[in-house]
Amino acid sequence: MRILFHRDLGGAGLPPLVLLHGMLGSSRNWLTTGADLAASHHVLAPDLRNHGRSFHDAAMDYETLCADVVRWMDVHARGPVTLLGHSMGGKTAMLLACRYPGLVARLLVVDIAPRDYFWPAHRASFAAMNEIDLRDLRSRAEAELRFESRVPSPGTRKFLATNLERDESGQWSWLVNLPALTDALPRLESNPLTPDDCFTGPVRFVAGGNSPYVEPGDHDVIRRHFPQAEVRVLPGCGHNPHMEARAEFVAAVQA
Repeated sequence: MRILFHRDLGGAGLPPLVLLHGMLGSSRNWLTTGADLAASHHVLAPDLRNHGRSFHDAAMDYETLCADVVRWMDVHARGPVTLLGHSMGGKTAMLLACRYPGLVARLLVVDIAPRDYFWPAHRASFAAMNEIDLRDLRSRAEAELRFESRVPSPGTRKFLATNLERDESGQWSWLVNLPALTDALPRLESNPLTPDDCFTGPVRFVAGGNSPYVEPGDHDVIRRHFPQAEVRVLPGCGHNPHMEARAEFVAAVQA
């Protein structure tokens, strides 16, 4: 049985808080915010399969991601926990709360809604990553330059390059399972919930005010699946409010 890699970000002895990262991210994304949250919770951040230091596997869908987290929780974070997920991790968290409500005391979903998405920018990022020839790559900075024709955002180019690692011989490789994620992209953009999925416990959606991922029209479908849901919008930030408005985000989680 394969168990996800995780980072313990502090707060041992306090109520458990499990953080699930987004697509192409990892537990490293939570280092700073997780340390802040450790003032009130025991913060644990796993790497989802095909990401970070966790195992690689061809299977990649929300049912599988959910099952991985449930197995990991059985070893490292016996429920009920406060479960927080961002983007892809948010969809995984929504599904887990609906299917395993006894494991979740409280659900927080960061800048994603229970609906289908299709983002050309995602497709462009994956195209850029698949096109790059790693055999003659000299640095992450050079990778960012090679991404430039497909990925206009400097921040996104830098984020993509964080998934590159170099071995002792100097050869670069992808930390993520790029073939599996590329193949799974349409499934990961889809809504993981069925019409009957519902979680009646306390729920807070935290959205970036400048992000298109959670719009006012999404609030009704959110409350169909999560009747106790509160939607809190953090103005002035985009898809990563835990990084762009850290203090406000931490307050929203701890409130």
